[in-house]
Amino acid sequence: MIRKGLVGGSYKPLSEDDIAQIHNTAMKIFEDVGVQVNSEKAIKYFKDAGASVDDRIVKMPRDMVMDLINKAPSNITLYGRDPIHNLYLGDARVYAGTGGTALNIIDGVTGDRRKATLNDLKDIAKLVDGLDNIHFFLLPTYPTDIEPVIVDVNRFFAGLDNTSKHIMGGVYTHKGITNVIRMAETIAGSPEKLRQEPIISIILCAISPLKIDDVYGDMIVTVAKAGIPIALPAEPLCGSTSPITLAGNVLIQTVDSLAEVCLTQLVNPGTPAIFGSVASSNDLRDLKYLTGAIEMGMSNAASAQMAQFYKLPFYATAGMSDSKVVDAQCGYESALTTLLCALAGANYIHDAAGLMDFALSVSLEKYVTDNEIIGMAMRAVEGITVNEETLAFDLIKKVGPAGHFINEKHTRKHMRHEHFVPTLSDREHHEVWQAEGKTNTAIRAQKRAQEILASPGYKLPDDVRQKIVSEIPGIIE
Repeated sequence: MIRKGLVGGSYKPLSEDDIAQIHNTAMKIFEDVGVQVNSEKAIKYFKDAGASVDDRIVKMPRDMVMDLINKAPSNITLYGRDPIHNLYLGDARVYAGTGGTALNIIDGVTGDRRKATLNDLKDIAKLVDGLDNIHFFLLPTYPTDIEPVIVDVNRFFAGLDNTSKHIMGGVYTHKGITNVIRMAETIAGSPEKLRQEPIISIILCAISPLKIDDVYGDMIVTVAKAGIPIALPAEPLCGSTSPITLAGNVLIQTVDSLAEVCLTQLVNPGTPAIFGSVASSNDLRDLKYLTGAIEMGMSNAASAQMAQFYKLPFYATAGMSDSKVVDAQCGYESALTTLLCALAGANYIHDAAGLMDFALSVSLEKYVTDNEIIGMAMRAVEGITVNEETLAFDLIKKVGPAGHFINEKHTRKHMRHEHFVPTLSDREHHEVWQAEGKTNTAIRAQKRAQEILASPGYKLPDDVRQKIVSEIPGIIE
């Protein structure tokens, strides 16, 4: 059974008073501290709306901030090419998928790390298409073997041509934005159809603390004008780009992302804007970015509560590991942060599959193991259903003391839904495990990955593919 879009919210690291205090302090920052905006286009929108602008520092009264937030949709649907893959973001509904953009891929046989290629990205898209618990495909790698000028269109084409799940990704140039949208319009059937049922979405990130830079600010304006769904995360790191405390980290993330949301609504009221967080910690010994810290899960879970307070869809970060191999550390770091965010009701948990090595690398084997982790996390989100049917008093009375339930109709009726059935975990007796080669998780994951990659997989219709290749420059088939 595939579980997705279930309602979370059972884990609440913040009390209602905590949320109110973070909100009030965030509004004080907008009023008294401001946000540095280095995009001339963005500054004009803020200034024309009545914000105070002094030497690129934009300040807004709380009423203005809240009015802009309230213009953003509370619920957004991101579409797949197959309706089974549609994502209904908002409230506390939970989905989890890939993330990036990693520069390397780890060879499952040798353990060596090498630069990721365009073909690797295509393989990952095909693999993810065959892993049911991974709900969307956020473009996870940067193809280092092609020219930067054609990276945007080829990254999105690799995704769109190899999975029917929703595609989200970052972009690096304005020309790339134009060509990516044009490509998606061709696949959707028309510009109007793409806006009605967006099969792509774009990520543009604030620069913590309290800054919208010139390039991303301009790009936010462009994407908002186009009416394409846009994820607007911020990445404050405890002790370097935010205060060391988790509360201070959540506060900076809240202000940074809300500033971007406000900009989208100034440009095009009603733009599908997704409040977001990539908040984490630094290793204060050398200031390197940490991806497997439990505090990342806690901060992102708290930010899910802030998103629910503002009634905005939420893009969260969880599921990564700082391990260099698919080992126990890789498993426990990924599982714990994914579980915290899922239980908190984070809508769109990116990075939940494939990423490791401080987010510098991906692993095919980790995609398969994370598929299992996400499935288990979603079972936890579903929770325990308590009613007359599940309590089964009449059945207990029938079976009686010292009886058993193995051959009861009630058992057959509920066993496949009530319990998560793993496809990767080993649950055999020791003798069977030994006879079957004494495999570990990584070996079994590698086998499963190769099985999926050897299957036919998803492809765009031939006529659509050829239209894209012939009309959009730089596409590599």
